[in-house]
Amino acid sequence: MNLSETLQSAIASILSNKLRSFLTMLGIIIGVAAVVAMTSLGEGTTEEIVGQIGSLGSNQITVIPGRSRGIPGMPVASRGGNMLEWEHYLQLQDFGFPGIKNVIAENTTSLTVTHGRESMRGRVVGTTPQYPEVRNFKVDMGRFFNQKELDNAERVAVLGRTVAQDLFSSPEEALGKKIRVGRITATVVGVMEEKSTGIQDLGEQVFIPITTMQKRLTGSKYIQSMTIQTETEEDLDFVAQFLETFFTNRLKDPEKFSIINQQDILDTINQVTGTMTLFLTAITGISLLVGGIGIMNIMLVSVTERTREIGLRKAIGARPFDILAQFVIESALLSAIGGLIGIVMGIVGSQVISKFTSYPAIISVEAIIIAFSISVGIGLFFGIYPARRASQLDPITALRYE
Repeated sequence: MNLSETLQSAIASILSNKLRSFLTMLGIIIGVAAVVAMTSLGEGTTEEIVGQIGSLGSNQITVIPGRSRGIPGMPVASRGGNMLEWEHYLQLQDFGFPGIKNVIAENTTSLTVTHGRESMRGRVVGTTPQYPEVRNFKVDMGRFFNQKELDNAERVAVLGRTVAQDLFSSPEEALGKKIRVGRITATVVGVMEEKSTGIQDLGEQVFIPITTMQKRLTGSKYIQSMTIQTETEEDLDFVAQFLETFFTNRLKDPEKFSIINQQDILDTINQVTGTMTLFLTAITGISLLVGGIGIMNIMLVSVTERTREIGLRKAIGARPFDILAQFVIESALLSAIGGLIGIVMGIVGSQVISKFTSYPAIISVEAIIIAFSISVGIGLFFGIYPARRASQLDPITALRYE
C-alpha cells in the first residue's frame, strides 16, 4: 500500500466515527487554542507597555537617591534618601557634557487642588520648563511655565486635562484662573494634552515650578529624581558612565544614588512579560499532553476493534511497516486536524478577548507554527505504541479474533 492509499484509509477511518474522532481531538484543540491565544495576548500586552513607556519620552536616564534594591532595570531606592539637591541639578545642567540634550528635576506629592466649590485630590509635580519635551507630553492650551517663573519661584500652574475638566466647565475656561494647590494660590497658564499610559491617567496631574514647591509648599531643598535626555539612543551608555562619575564625585558614595537606564527598563519588561507568557503557555500545554494520551487510548481501542482487519491485510501480503504507517498516519492526522481547528479557535478567541477587555492581541506566526508542530509531534509520539502493537499482531491469531 503506497502513501496515498494509506492516507485515504486513515481519512476514511476518521470519518467513519466522526463524534469519537472529534472527542479524541478535543484535548489537542483546547491546548493549541490556549497556546495561540495566550501568546497573542502576551505579545500584544508587551508591545503596548513598551509603546506606552516610549511615548513618555525617549533616550532617558533617571537618577534617584539611594541604592537600588529592586528588579534589575527597575530599582527602588532603599538607602541614602534625600541626597540629590537643587545645586546638583544646576551643576549638571551647566556642565554641558556631550550627548546630554536636556536635564529635568522632579518632586511629586499628592495635594488637594481647589477652584471655587470644586476640589479634587491630584498629583502635584514640581519640575522644570523642559518637562514637556523630555516626557513627550505637550501643552494643548496656553503654555508651560518658563525659566523666569522657575527662577523666581512664581505661583503658576499647568493643569492636566482631567484636572481642568473636573475643576472647570471646560479646559479652555481654566486659562488665567486662580486655583488653590495645597496652601498656595496659583494662576493657571496652560492645560496639557489628553494622555494616558494605560496604567495611569496623566491628566490627573498639576505641574508647578519645582522651586515653587520647594520654597512655598515643602520647604525642602532635596530632589526626588532627575531625568537626563540624551541626544541619541547610542549616547545612553556613554552618558550613564559620566553620570556615575559625576554623582560619585559630589555625593562621595556610589551607594547614595541609582542610575536607571530606560533601555534597561524596557529589556526588563520584555523579559518579565516573556517569562509570564512562557509560563502560561507551559500550563496550557498540559492539555496538549492530555490530548496526546487521549489519542493513544483511542488508537489502542481502534487496534482492538480492527484486529480482524489487520489480520486480513497481513494474510494478503501487507508488511508490518504498512500496518505501522497506517496507524501512525491516522494518529498524526487526528492531531493535525485538531491543531488546525485549535489555531482558528485561538486566533478568534484572542480577538474576542481583546475586543471586550483592555488587553491587545498580536497574532504570532511563530507561535502558530510551533503550536501546530507540537500538536503533530504529539500525534506521532503517542501513536507509535498503538501502531507498533498493531504491526506486531500475529495474522493467524488476528483472523480468529472475535
